[in-house]
Amino acid sequence: MKMLLPSGLSKFMSRYGSFGVLFVITLAMSLANKSFLTVPNLVNVARQVSINTIISAGMTFIIITAGIDLSVGSLVALSSCVAMIIIEATGSSLLGIVTGILIGGAAGAFNGAFVAWAGIPPFIVTLAGLTIYRGIALIITGGTPIIRFEGGFLSLGQGSLLGIPVPVIIMIIVVIFMHFLLTRTAFGTHVYSVGGNEEASRLSGIKVGRVKFQVYVMGGMLTALAGMVLMGRLSSAQPNTGEGFELDAIATVILGGTSLMGGRGTIWGTLVGAFIIGILNNGFNLMAVDAHFQLVAKGVIILLAVLLDRYLKRKQA
Repeated sequence: MKMLLPSGLSKFMSRYGSFGVLFVITLAMSLANKSFLTVPNLVNVARQVSINTIISAGMTFIIITAGIDLSVGSLVALSSCVAMIIIEATGSSLLGIVTGILIGGAAGAFNGAFVAWAGIPPFIVTLAGLTIYRGIALIITGGTPIIRFEGGFLSLGQGSLLGIPVPVIIMIIVVIFMHFLLTRTAFGTHVYSVGGNEEASRLSGIKVGRVKFQVYVMGGMLTALAGMVLMGRLSSAQPNTGEGFELDAIATVILGGTSLMGGRGTIWGTLVGAFIIGILNNGFNLMAVDAHFQLVAKGVIILLAVLLDRYLKRKQA
């Protein structure tokens, strides 16, 4: 019995620990500041986490396959800058948004091809992508923001439907769709299989390279979608935007219970992780905590989450 208790506890923490962390942080922030637990502020938190959640949904698939994508922040900048240039040239928000999302898919295909078939580690490929995409964004904009205060694209970041902000609606749709894709389709099963044991997956007939390629393409398109939402929210496209987004996305996925070693993770957990990060940011801002300290706190949280993940995995083994 003494041996079974720690094992059962470790499984419980692995599955539901992120919910406990979210509850504790929410309780702490509500006690620390009376303005936190109000409807306007909670709606604001949901709006703030929407962009990170959309990016992190794609990152979840990538990390489950034991990959990583460090280029998401730069891709947010590139896709939004390309979209805004198209909107400025044609006056069509729809054409700009579609082009921006396709740019995200193309960048994801670039990353995925080198990871899946060239055999280059994801860290190296996406680190190169981080600098390449940022550089292209700076080149095509001349290093200056493109500002536009009219157009249908603004509704993506500033609109609302039945009192619910459009970014939150988009986030909910993405989370539901990605959860269905991961848990109710053969593709989702293959994603888990590739992350759990790549060689066994290959021997069982799964096209490992194709699965890896597809998750990076999907991740790129979702990142670009987040870029469109951010563009609408800011009424501009800025070549320097998105810096640090990769840190938030990776932290979100890990805090949500996805293993960096691959083979384990959920979209609902990622949503919880996004709210943990969002509530921390919101609470720190309400308490006027220095932004530099917030960066330190995020780094510590990521390190602790990785250590906990490795500990729980050893216990279950």
